[in-house]
Amino acid sequence: MAQQDRELPEGTDTIIPGASETDTSRSVARGRGSRSTGTSALMEKVRSGGDKLSGQAADKARGFVGQGIERSAEAIANVSKLIGDTASGLDERLGEEYGDYARRAAETLESTANRLASKDPDELIDDTRSFVRKSPGVALAGAAIVGFALARLLKSGLGQASDDDGDGESRSGRRRS
Repeated sequence: MAQQDRELPEGTDTIIPGASETDTSRSVARGRGSRSTGTSALMEKVRSGGDKLSGQAADKARGFVGQGIERSAEAIANVSKLIGDTASGLDERLGEEYGDYARRAAETLESTANRLASKDPDELIDDTRSFVRKSPGVALAGAAIVGFALARLLKSGLGQASDDDGDGESRSGRRRS
């Protein structure tokens, strides 16, 4: 071993044994082997955890889709009933032809609600995927329209909630007209 300089750098109290060794090939090789084993075990844990989380997310999404199907079918059935109820009034005011249109529309909506209610969430997801594959332009346009409508709905709802403070003025102090 070479003569070591006894003068230590500022802030250093002692020399750590083995710190001055220059041959690191054995320790690097040894460290690399254990590191790759540890890394592969860690990666396996991450993968299995990711698979578990994606399975849970898929189950939760199916549950939400199922709830959405039920609510949508119920809403469509309510609209169908409303249209069917107004058909007799249309017969009196506008003529029997318009009442028949309303009754056919109500029947179509009712059958749509029944078909929707009878669908399994996975079946609906598969139908949606096949529709998007068959006509991606229509699906993209529909997504844009729905996104625009949701943005407007949220913007108007949030705007009313933040602007209203009860005295006709917005929170910024400006008078609303």
